[in-house]
Amino acid sequence: MVNYEGMFLLDSGKFAADHEGTIAHVIEILEKAGAEIVAHRPWQDGKLAYEIEGHMKGLHYLVYFTMPGSGMDAVTRACHLSDIVIRQLVIKQPQTLFDAMVSAIDPSAAPETEASSDDDVDYSAIDDDEDED
Repeated sequence: MVNYEGMFLLDSGKFAADHEGTIAHVIEILEKAGAEIVAHRPWQDGKLAYEIEGHMKGLHYLVYFTMPGSGMDAVTRACHLSDIVIRQLVIKQPQTLFDAMVSAIDPSAAPETEASSDDDVDYSAIDDDEDED
């Protein structure tokens, strides 16, 4: 299984009319391709820099998921056929970045790690005082 970050540009009009249905559509595309969704959320909604397929506005929807690499063709094909997904960009993520972004989006979905205490931090290397002339 490979870690992926997917940014989906969605039709903001359809998202405004049916939040749950639009999100379910994106999740369904990924799950049909064999993906396991780890975290997802809307990122940004607003005016696009330029018109894309007749759309001047769009919603960027961020999804973190794991999936075999062989499922990427199915995701791309389904997004091209979708009337909700305007564009998509999916990139591989290294495990450390993937875990950090998942915990930022959905702390409950983050992997279990030991919390570091202030006793473990070496503050002697930090110099807050500026040299005064």
